[in-house]
Amino acid sequence: MLVIDMQYNFNSVAQPIVDNVISLIECFRANKGKILFTRHGHRDPKTDGGMLARWWGDLILYGSEEWELIDGLPMQTGDTIIDKSRYSAFFGTELDDLLKSAGVEDLIITGVLTNCCCETTARDAFMRDYRVFFVADATAAPTDALHVATLKNLAYGFAYIVNTRDLCQKLENN
Repeated sequence: MLVIDMQYNFNSVAQPIVDNVISLIECFRANKGKILFTRHGHRDPKTDGGMLARWWGDLILYGSEEWELIDGLPMQTGDTIIDKSRYSAFFGTELDDLLKSAGVEDLIITGVLTNCCCETTARDAFMRDYRVFFVADATAAPTDALHVATLKNLAYGFAYIVNTRDLCQKLENN
């Protein structure tokens, strides 16, 4: 399971899904599932900002308060955090190698923003032959319209759209 960018920078968007993300983390831990967290940030926006810097202007600075993961996520010592500087958690990171070396075939996506980092990571995962499960009530976007548009697009050809309760029940029954 990927917990994408649950950072202070996105706190207002993330708050409505925090309880579901926590439920999934706890469910995965109880069922020995692998959990990876991502954290978006830029060490030097002039050199690692690329098109994101031109598009957004302000970027999340590596090590800043906005870059930190929000309080309340049940993290444990030894949890893997993938630091990234693009929407996709696969771009320029060791994520694919970590997943492949662990024999992962199914990837569950939670976090924010549904329509940027979550969607791009889901599409990238699908193109790398992972079976993608996108948790509709544990992902969030700035607007309902953006959230729903992403869910519809992903359901058409990239991911199975699931919800927290059904996913946890499925894990507990296996």
